[in-house]
Amino acid sequence: MAYVLGFFAADGCITVNKRGGQFWCVQITDKGLLEQIKKVVQSDHKIGVRLHNSGKSSIYRLQIGSIEMCEDLRKLGFSERKTKSLIVPKVPQRYFSDFVRGYFDGDGNVWVGVVHKERVTQTLVIQVAFTSCSELFLKAFRQRLNASGLEGGSIYEAKGNYYRLQFSVRDTLKLYDFMYNHESHSKNTLFLERKRKIFEKYGKLKNMRS
Repeated sequence: MAYVLGFFAADGCITVNKRGGQFWCVQITDKGLLEQIKKVVQSDHKIGVRLHNSGKSSIYRLQIGSIEMCEDLRKLGFSERKTKSLIVPKVPQRYFSDFVRGYFDGDGNVWVGVVHKERVTQTLVIQVAFTSCSELFLKAFRQRLNASGLEGGSIYEAKGNYYRLQFSVRDTLKLYDFMYNHESHSKNTLFLERKRKIFEKYGKLKNMRS
């Protein structure tokens, strides 16, 4: 459930309609993952679909009407207008890696490439970045990650009125182990396969260049 909470922090929202009905929802372009989230929260709601603004892909949406669940999310610090008021909920350390992985799958990215291309010896690197409209959230998030074994992390403002928390190669590799190989994980651990494969790509390329 901590994974779902992390994913909600990135790509979820709470809405209240004119009749007082309360809903929480998450959306993603990966229908398979949303099906797994639906199973975890034990929902029988239908997954909606619409065309992405780009017109090249579909976005899948799971919306659940539940006053009780919305109140639980509020108690954890989430609100209807969480974009800039987002906080890091008090997730127990045992489950924090799941929360991080959920947020990463929603609002994180990993990049593998070569730097110093102008030099004789080029360097293969891997970097992870998390994005948010709340700088305070990313500062608190970095603090929790630092307490979990990561040592750095730089926050900067990007174009488009949002912030990025970026980690170097060393911390990125630590983050990989933290998100995917934590001792608390079970065989049913949720994650986006396409993002994990980028980490594995770095390992393969690194071995080829050795």
